[in-house]
Amino acid sequence: MVNSRIARALAATAFFVVLLLVWEWAFRARIWSPVLLPSPRQVGAYLVASARDGTLWSATLITMKRLMLGYLIGLVGGLPLGLITARWNIMRDTVGTLALGLQTLPSVTWVPLALLWFGQTEAAMLFVVVMGTLWSVVIAADTGVRNVPPIYRRAALTMGSKRLHMWLTVILPASLPFLVSGMKQGWAFAWRSLMAAEIFVTILSGFGLGQLLHFGRELSAMDQVLGIMLVIVVIGLLVDKIFFSPIERFLHRRWGTSQ
Repeated sequence: MVNSRIARALAATAFFVVLLLVWEWAFRARIWSPVLLPSPRQVGAYLVASARDGTLWSATLITMKRLMLGYLIGLVGGLPLGLITARWNIMRDTVGTLALGLQTLPSVTWVPLALLWFGQTEAAMLFVVVMGTLWSVVIAADTGVRNVPPIYRRAALTMGSKRLHMWLTVILPASLPFLVSGMKQGWAFAWRSLMAAEIFVTILSGFGLGQLLHFGRELSAMDQVLGIMLVIVVIGLLVDKIFFSPIERFLHRRWGTSQ
């Protein structure tokens, strides 16, 4: 088991080293202008400089505050709404259909509406993040409840479980794998929504990673653009490895579906 993990870690490390080497080769071969494709060293130098002057840390903190607030609001609203949608067919035919339709909207389409309703404010960004999170969580909760094996319900009824007790002790635990998948998907949609909002909404209360990305594009500073993209990727991976992956592994062990 340990040797297998070490081998996997070495293979992953080798893969990313090869990517860096290909990137460096493309830079040295001048396939694109150095203005459009900076070297890994230049991107690293930007990240170090922005970390030292505090720009990177400040932007990351502001973005994470916006992201967590919008994501939590989306979860608090989406989970109960999804459970209600799964409980009654009329809710599935109305709210469920609405959620399915709105989830297909790209996150950036919420930005003009947010600007018209809330102006250049934090509320506009929060609205976009919530809209990006809410509907995927609703659909995941609805799907999770409806995919609970019917035998679980029948067994619970046989043992005297009814209504709220059945929901709390049978249906919700059995639907947890779907709920966690919906939370993970909602997190990804929240990230995309916030980046779209920060790129298009400029407010003086704080500049996030999306705004740094936008400024880099305006200044043709590709080292800044690529550096911020790498930061966004790393944060996403850390959240997945630290939070979502352990929960998914636990649920797989709990339900006997681990490989």
